[in-house]
Amino acid sequence: MPAYHSTFLAEEQQANNRVIGNLVLLPFHTKFRGPTFPPDQEYDIIEETLDLFRANSFFRNFEIKGGADRLLIYGILFISDCLNKLNKTTSVKDAQRVLMNLALDDFKLPGDIGFPLNNLYLPPSGKNEADLLRAYLQQFRQELSERLLTRVYQGEEDVPSKHWLAFTKRRFMNKSL
Repeated sequence: MPAYHSTFLAEEQQANNRVIGNLVLLPFHTKFRGPTFPPDQEYDIIEETLDLFRANSFFRNFEIKGGADRLLIYGILFISDCLNKLNKTTSVKDAQRVLMNLALDDFKLPGDIGFPLNNLYLPPSGKNEADLLRAYLQQFRQELSERLLTRVYQGEEDVPSKHWLAFTKRRFMNKSL
């Protein structure tokens, strides 16, 4: 059974979607400042990443079909890091603080030494593209961590969902950010 791919592969060719290296900067709904803009539809790449995380985390191999799949991979690996951090917290306030710190921490870009997926991602072509990619990925990480919290702490305020935390031991593609 193959892994689930992004439904936004067809949309990455649109004129308003920017491509840096081989990663497409898809629009998503957000309340955080950054370079993205809201899409025309309600369903965005962040919702898709959250929906496909649990199913795709069982796969060790993933055939990349485009830039949207690369963004999906990055999001899945970031969710894994978030869940590993949430495994040690109990309250929603602590989880918000931990995940926001993780989202705002300094992170490696494709092409940087220490980026775990350099063989799959092309580096930005210049400093302006690198700055744009860093701002986009930071906004992506912030919104993804915010929406992940609403799913993990859906029912009770102080108890994270065991159905999400069960995936802390899974490693998608045997990688982590």
